[in-house]
Amino acid sequence: MDITVSGVKKEYPEGLTVQSLIEAERVETPMYVTVSVNEGFVKNTDLSDTVLRDGDSVEFLYFMGGGK
Repeated sequence: MDITVSGVKKEYPEGLTVQSLIEAERVETPMYVTVSVNEGFVKNTDLSDTVLRDGDSVEFLYFMGGGK
């Protein structure tokens, strides 16, 4: 199946979960990443249960703190 990961079209096997994608993409500090699938946020508690489908678009979002 083809999915778009951070703007890049990639091929992955059917039945891939968001958690498996995080591992396959070697996401740094996965405990601090928020995942969006087709512009909808996936709860951290649902990462292992959310199965991706052909044509999905996935973004990994990192929130940075800082400022004065």
